[in-house]
Amino acid sequence: MYDTILIASINRSDVLNNMIKAFMKYNAFEEYNPQRHKNLQNRRIVFAVELNSIGVCPYVLDVLNSISLMGRDALSNSTACILIKSPSINYTKSFSQQIIFIANSLGCTFIGHPVVEVVEGFLNFRTWQKTLNMPLEDICYHLCEGLSDRFFNFKIEKKQNPKLSVLHASYRDTSNTLTLWYMIRKYIEGICILEHHVENGTIQDCIGCPFKTCLYFAKQKSCFYGGSIVKEIFPAIEEADAVVFICPNYNDAVSANLSAVINRITALYRRNPFYDKMLFSVIVSGNSGGDSVAKQLIGSLNINKGFILPPYFAIMEIANDMGEIKKVENIENKAQEFAQNIVKNMMLN
Repeated sequence: MYDTILIASINRSDVLNNMIKAFMKYNAFEEYNPQRHKNLQNRRIVFAVELNSIGVCPYVLDVLNSISLMGRDALSNSTACILIKSPSINYTKSFSQQIIFIANSLGCTFIGHPVVEVVEGFLNFRTWQKTLNMPLEDICYHLCEGLSDRFFNFKIEKKQNPKLSVLHASYRDTSNTLTLWYMIRKYIEGICILEHHVENGTIQDCIGCPFKTCLYFAKQKSCFYGGSIVKEIFPAIEEADAVVFICPNYNDAVSANLSAVINRITALYRRNPFYDKMLFSVIVSGNSGGDSVAKQLIGSLNINKGFILPPYFAIMEIANDMGEIKKVENIENKAQEFAQNIVKNMMLN
C-alpha cells in the first residue's frame, strides 16, 4: 500500500504534470482511485489541481465530497499539500483555501506554506526573480521541489511543556467568542497559556514597507511602527508553540485589530517562517459565515505565513445575543473536545 496518494485533476496541462514530476522526484506514490483507496487515514496526500475558467475543479470537489461521506475522521492523521494552476491571475488562493478547509475538517494536517500556485503567465513568480536568477517557469518547479523536501520530512514536534499564546480583541462580559474560549481553556492542562488583549488604538495596521525596510526592522526583532505589538505580541508569537486567534465574525471577516496583527507580524515572519508553530482558532458568528473567517485565517496564516494547520484547527459556533453561546446544544462537550484536540497536537504523551 502506497503511503503517498495523489488526488489530481483528470485533464491536466503539461505545466501541472511537470509540477507533479518536480514535486514527487524519487518519492513513490499512487494516484487516487475510489475503489482502491477506501481508507485515506495515515497518508500523505498531494492535491494537484487544474482550475477551469471560473476557478474551480469539479473533479477534486467530487472527490472531497465522497471522502466527507466516510465520516468526520476520514483523513485522520493524514498530512497534505497542494499544487495548483489557474488559466487566469485569479482563484488559486481561494480554491486552495476551500480544499484546506474541507480536508482539515476531516482530520487532515497541512504543513506551513502548503501551496505552490501558478497563475497565467507565471506572473506570481516575478517577485521571486529578485532573489532567484531563473526563468519564471523554472522558479515554479524549483518551489515544487522545495515544498516536496519540507512535506516529506514534516513532523509535528510535540513537547512536554508547550506554550500557547492566545490573541483576542474582545471583552469577556459581552463576547460570546471569548466566553467560548474560557469554556475551552478550563479543559486544557499541562500547557502554559499566555493571553494577550489587543486593545483598540494600540495596534496600527501595516503600511506596506518596501521589502528591504521590512527586512531591516525584522533583523532587529522590530517593525517600522514599533509599539505594543513589538514589545508584547512579537515575543508572544515567537516563544509560542501554537497560537489561538479568538475571532468573532465581523461581516464575515477577522476583526480589524486582529487583522492588523496578522499584517504586522510580517516583520517577524521575515526573520523566520512559522514552520514550527501551530494555528488554532475560536470563531463565533451571529448568523453564519464562520467558514469565511476560517478561510481568511487559512489564507493569511497557513498559506502565506507558514503556520502549521493541525486537524480540526477551528471551532465554529453560532450565537447572537450576549451569553447565547452558553445555550448552544452540547456546547460544553464541544469545548472539551476542542481543548483535547489542542492538547493532543501539542503535548507529548
